[in-house]
This record gives sequence, structure tokens and C-alpha cells, in this order.
Amino acid sequence: MEEVTYYGAVLRFCSHHRLFLLGRSLHRRLLLHHLSHHLHLSNHLINFYSKCNSLASAHRVFDEMPHRNLVSWTALISAYSRRRFPDHCFSLFSSMLSQRLLPNEYALSAVLSASIGSFRGRQVHALATKTSFDHNVTVCNALIAMYSKCPSHASEGWLVFRVMPFRNLITWNSVIAGFPDRSVSLFRCIRRNSSGFDRATLVSVITSCRNFRECLQMHCLAVKCCFNSETLVASALVKAYSGLGGGYRDCYRIFVGAKEKDIVSWLGIMASCVENEPKEAMSLFWELRWKGFIPDRHVLSIAVKACAGFATERHCSAVHSLVLRSGFGNDTIVANALIHAYSRCGSIVLAGHVFEQMVAHDLVSWNSLIKALATHGRGREALQAFRSMDIAPDSSTFAGLLTACSHGGLLDEGREIFESLSKVYGIDPHLDHYACMVDILGRAGRLSEAEELVERMPIEPDFVVWSSLLGACSKHREARIGEKAARKLVELDPQRSVGYVMMSNIYCARGSYHDATFVRKEMKEFGVKKELGLSWIGIGNIVHEFSAGGRHHPQIEDIWVELKGHVVRLKKMGYVADTSLVLHEIDEEERKEERLLRHSEKLALVFGMMNSSAAQDSLKIMKNIRICKDCHRFMKLSSECIGKEIVVRDSSRFHHFIHGECSCGDYW
Repeated sequence: MEEVTYYGAVLRFCSHHRLFLLGRSLHRRLLLHHLSHHLHLSNHLINFYSKCNSLASAHRVFDEMPHRNLVSWTALISAYSRRRFPDHCFSLFSSMLSQRLLPNEYALSAVLSASIGSFRGRQVHALATKTSFDHNVTVCNALIAMYSKCPSHASEGWLVFRVMPFRNLITWNSVIAGFPDRSVSLFRCIRRNSSGFDRATLVSVITSCRNFRECLQMHCLAVKCCFNSETLVASALVKAYSGLGGGYRDCYRIFVGAKEKDIVSWLGIMASCVENEPKEAMSLFWELRWKGFIPDRHVLSIAVKACAGFATERHCSAVHSLVLRSGFGNDTIVANALIHAYSRCGSIVLAGHVFEQMVAHDLVSWNSLIKALATHGRGREALQAFRSMDIAPDSSTFAGLLTACSHGGLLDEGREIFESLSKVYGIDPHLDHYACMVDILGRAGRLSEAEELVERMPIEPDFVVWSSLLGACSKHREARIGEKAARKLVELDPQRSVGYVMMSNIYCARGSYHDATFVRKEMKEFGVKKELGLSWIGIGNIVHEFSAGGRHHPQIEDIWVELKGHVVRLKKMGYVADTSLVLHEIDEEERKEERLLRHSEKLALVFGMMNSSAAQDSLKIMKNIRICKDCHRFMKLSSECIGKEIVVRDSSRFHHFIHGECSCGDYW
């Protein structure tokens, strides 16, 4: 008996520390001493092999046992449950019941953990009720976890929680994790009852925070309880803050304060700054690699998304090379991110190559390609891609198609697609669909029709819809409808300058300078400032920024001299500055022209001309606002003058200027 106790203790030690080789050697010793069929030791062997992830060996020991008890069955059932083999788990459980053995709470909870709300799980619930285990805290915890994973039966899990006579910490953690919409109120209940909580509780509640205030409160509690440096808690805080509008600096302080940083932590902090701080996201990505972490598909896709924020495709190409070396070249998620990033960096050709080289395309792949073609002015190619789709489209697909029709001036095609949304595909038009359709009609000069469409929308028009209508009015100098749209924009967001500026431009273009001055005065009284025009151009490894006026650039004097010389050449080709939109308070035509010449994209272009090599066949410029009419003509003539393609990405689309023509067909 002492020998059996000794071997049992050693096997338990091997199980706890996952010492597979030592445990297997001990199993051989038991075979030599004819002790392998001892019931107590066989149960230890099943537990040992299952903990060491050798289910085949555990099942072999079980099959060779001359006698089995409830512990034997429960050990193997639990092993299959932990490894997510529900069919094996239920088969064993059924066999145990056929042997007239009633399960204990551990066997029931193991089977319930494997069921995930299935019909068989509800059968086990019925058995638990029949055998009076439905009030056992272990079984109830498993029931809550099972039902919460199946939305159609979530109410049954909540009912189990409500009738429990006793609850422990696992109960609260299960219900908080299973019902995120109630997690904050449940946590308040824990605090009122002075019940304890652990890091798992905090992670679930932080993940479910619905606003910045709740997240801040949980952060304060985590600091108070010294959980803020725990890896899981820190990762949850970073993710919550970034999703609720928290600043990158706040997220970074939490990230730095964590004791240990796993790949999830790095993913969270990168995701928090990928949209607004792409440089920081890429810096974190290279730091992650330097520290020895191997990036997975999710980290690589985040890095690729960050590359979309740069002026050139240099960063995207570098990460793309790493993707191929890491064996993720055929990964759909990463490839989709590459299509978007290359497109945003102005390389529609490379975006197309990525799509063509993909082994399989999902809906996101097709939508990404259609959107890329649309923003680069390739409307008919976008429509052709739609016809080639081998998967059912969704609302995002049609938003991309309508954008393509808008940017390409495809009125008839746009109408047909918009009408087919509900009639053919059963999709109710969303706000973005209406905004695109208003833009299509407005650009074609159908302003009354566009106004009528806005008025009969079944949903309230948003800022984008009214902006589309106002933009069309600005293009066609329609004051009545434009004034109506501008007033709506001011009502929706009084602090944004778009409505004021575009209305002022309409009045200036019509020669109504008194009305334009009134709008500018109203804008000043409300403290609204026009967004400063900024442009970026990449030269070598450095991205140079220019603001309207460009006074802060170290080479501005040289740029200004070169710009004046370039203007002389363009004037010989027919360039005449369009000063109609310059405020009429500036009386001298020469001063008006000088103000136009100081637009940020013109300065960026001339700087690129001064610093690009002869072998460089294109210049790429990024802008934060829409390119003006004068700069558009300036870029067209410049592309013909210097013999290079000029790519300008403004706030709404790409313009490819080649040989004096633009990809938008002067339709933007």
C-alpha cells in the first residue's frame, strides 16, 4: 500500500509540472512491477497523460483498465473537454451513464463546458436538475458559461444565475464575461456587497466599458488594487482607451507600466495609434521585432494598416517583404490590408498585383479592390471588378461602386446601381449610399433632383449628405440650394468650417462679394477657423510638410524662386491663375495670384521637382483638404511641362496627372 501511495504522489508531481518523460518512465516501471492496472494508479496515469496533452495514451490506459470507477470516467471526460473534443466527451459521458454510474459535479461541468449551448448541453442541464446538481455552484458556473456562449439561449444562463443559492468569484466572473452589456452594473453589485474580485473580473469589465468615464473609473480601481501592471489588465485598458477615443500617450503610459508585455499587449498599443499616429505604430512594430517577438498575422495586418498613413509606399513595401519572408503571403487578412495600404499610398498598380496574387478572395478583398479603383478614378474598372465577383455583395460593396460612379461621372450606371440595392439585392440604402447618389446627381448638374432625393430620404441626412449637396452647388455656382445645404451643415456642426467656406466660395464665384463677406464675418463671430491646408511629399527617407504660405520650411526662399520660374513656363503653356475665389478685399490682382501660388500643394510640387532624380517617373503628394480649382489646373499643366506623373491625394480621392490630363476628368 505504501508503494502505491508513493507512485501516486510521484505521478501527481509529474502531472502538475508536465514532466512527460519522467512520468512515462514511471509508467514503464509500473508495468514491470505489475502495478499498471491498479485502479488508483491508473486514474493517476489518465490524469498525467491528459495534463501532458497525450489523450491517445490516456485513453489507452482507460481502455486497458479491468475496473473503472467514477474518478476514471470523470478524468478522461475532463481531458477531452479541456482539449475541445465535444463528440468524444459526450460519447464517454453516454457510455458512463449506460454503466449505471451517476455523474458528479466535475463530470457534469466538464460535459457542459464542451457543449457551448448545444441541444446536448440542454439535455445535460435536465440531467443535472434530475440528479439535484442544478444548485451546485460548480455546475451552475458551467451552465452560465455554456448558455452565455449561445446568444439564443443567453436568457436561460441569466435565469440560472438569478436562482443560484450561493455564488462564488467564478460565478461572478462567468456572468460578467458572458453578459458584457450588464457587466458594469454587475460589478457595482459586487462592490456594494463587498464581494471580492480578481484580475479576470477587471479584464471583463474593462473590455465592456461603454464610455470613457467608466473606463477611467476602472483604471483608477486597477491602480488602487495594484492590478494596473498586470499584463492582461494593461492590455484590456489599452484596448478600451483606444476604442473610446483615448489618446495614444495615455495608452502608451499604461503599456510601459505593464510588468510583462506579450504579443497581445503589443497588438493593443499598435492598434491604438494606427489611425492617427502611423509613425508611432511603425516605431512600435520595429521595436517589437527588435525585442525578439515574432509577429503573427494580426500584428502584421496592423503594421500594414499603419503604412497607409504615409506619403509613399516605401514603408508598405518593407513590411510586404517581411510578410512574404514570414510565410503570410497567402494570408487573406494581411493581403486585404496590403491592398488598402498600397492604394492609400498612391500605388493602385501594386494594390492590383496583391489582389491578383491572392489564392482566395473574400468579400473584404473585393470591397477593398473596388474602393481602391474608385478612389483612383478608375470607375469602369471598379464596375468590371463587381461583375467578376464570385461572392454575394454587401452594402459596403455598393458604397464603393457608387463612389466609383461619382468619381467617374457615371450617372446612368450610378442610378442603375442605386435602384438595384433594394429591388435586386434587398439592401436598404444607408447614409453613405445616399451621399454618393447625391454627389453623382450634383456633379452632373442635376441639383434639383439631388435636392429632392435628400428631402425624401427615409433617414435623417447627416453631415456627409449635406456636404455632397453643397459641394455640387459650389461646382455649379447654385446659391439657393447651396445656402440651404450650408445652413444645415452649420446646424449639425457649428464649429466646422466647411459650410461657411464653401458658401463663401459660391458667393465669390457669382460675384456676390457682399454676401461672401457676411458669411466670413459670421464665421469669425462664432470663432470658427478655416482648416489650414497642409501637404506632404516624401523625398528619400524623409517626408516634408508644407503649410499654406510655407513660411516655416528651411528651403522656402529657394522654393519660392523656383516656383516663380515654373509659373513663367506654365503661363507660356496657357496657365492663368483663377483668382475668382480669393477674397475681394485684396484689390490687386497680383497679390491675389501670389496668395494662390502659396498653396501648400504647389510648394510641395516645386520642392519635389527640385529634389527628385531624373529617373523618378512620378511625384506623390498628400493633402489634408480638397484640392482647389486653380491648383488642379496647375498640376495638369505641370505634369505636361516636367514630363512626369503627378499623384495628389486630397481629402476625397486620388488625382493622377499625366501629360496634361487628370484621371478625374476634371470631375471632382
